[in-house]
Amino acid sequence: MKGTVGELGEFGLIRELTSRLTSTPAVRIGPGDDAAVVTAPDRRVVASTDILLEGRHFRRDWSTAYDVGRKAAAQNLADIAAMGAVPTAILLGLVVPAELPATWATELMDGLRDECQVAGAAVVGGDVVRGDTITVAITALGDLRNQEPVTRAGAQPGDVVAVTGWLGWSAAGHAVLTRGFRSPRAFVEAHRRPEPPYHAGPAAAGLGATAMTDVSDGLVADLGHIAEASKVRIDLRSANIDIPSQMSDIGTAVGVDPMQWVLNGGEDHAIVATFPPDVKLPARWKVIGEVLNPSALPQVTVDGAPWAKAGWDHFGDNGDAE
Repeated sequence: MKGTVGELGEFGLIRELTSRLTSTPAVRIGPGDDAAVVTAPDRRVVASTDILLEGRHFRRDWSTAYDVGRKAAAQNLADIAAMGAVPTAILLGLVVPAELPATWATELMDGLRDECQVAGAAVVGGDVVRGDTITVAITALGDLRNQEPVTRAGAQPGDVVAVTGWLGWSAAGHAVLTRGFRSPRAFVEAHRRPEPPYHAGPAAAGLGATAMTDVSDGLVADLGHIAEASKVRIDLRSANIDIPSQMSDIGTAVGVDPMQWVLNGGEDHAIVATFPPDVKLPARWKVIGEVLNPSALPQVTVDGAPWAKAGWDHFGDNGDAE
């Protein structure tokens, strides 16, 4: 495709974007009408929304439009899975400059579509608007399938803390990219295209998870939300947290303790949950800590000591992701 978004026009762009989409049995009415219709057999809809802003959450010299689409879908669909629900659909709000090449927008949609297919969902509609800065806003929907939602507020003293998925890979990849390198490729790709374990959320709900979240802002920060909501203390055992040898090598090269990436790095969208101690967890889950009675304020500790370094905060000093 040649030309720019402005040359295509709003309706031409919409036609190009929607022509690339696939559907699922849950979608009764997809793009093309005033609104989409998605089945909700459970009669409850799990919904989440998030925004990616160019220069803050992605850079076009680091990530292709396809990468951005995969990442935008993944971080929203992971929120659905972290409630114990099965993702069903996403809606796209897209702000783009008129001079943006039209191929960038269509490749973005390809990424959204393909990540949705991984999770069993579909893009069902949205809106496009002209603006100065590329902005990708996603609303994700999911179905609980007769399970109760797993919130952050159910952790109990005596529970174990377990995680499935990658920790620190995206942060390590970001460190590589900021220094002008493109390898090790696995870590760079983890930053560009996170791979949340979507199946693990509903599976954890079925196993009896008492609290759950995805790791988007950092393991300590996100477990801090569980600690606060559940009014407990969570203690992590560093010896139980695996650090790949390549991550250690990157840390040595850039002068960073890789445990910083594991505990503070976000955007891997691993699933972390608390479980009663008698639950037999599948091999994909790694027990990394325990839930305790709060000694003072609810908090997360590491090997019994407070972890002072905070995770991601959009309005804090670390608010520029790229």
